[in-house]
Amino acid sequence: MITVDTCGITAYSPLIPAIRVMCTASPGETIEIIMNHADAFQDLKEYLSEQGIGFREIYDGEQMTLQFTINGKL
Repeated sequence: MITVDTCGITAYSPLIPAIRVMCTASPGETIEIIMNHADAFQDLKEYLSEQGIGFREIYDGEQMTLQFTINGKL
């Protein structure tokens, strides 16, 4: 599993490391992205849905996590 922790990155910058990992991951790899920025988290969920990628949401206080598996190149 590849884990990307973007907590502490401000505004929409959390999306940059998240998308970078998604684009370089091999098919079948599981990715976990940890965020504490609600707007960026929502944008990432919408993107994954548009791409047809199922995901798991985990909430722990102000920290939010998305887990998903890459099925092909984005």
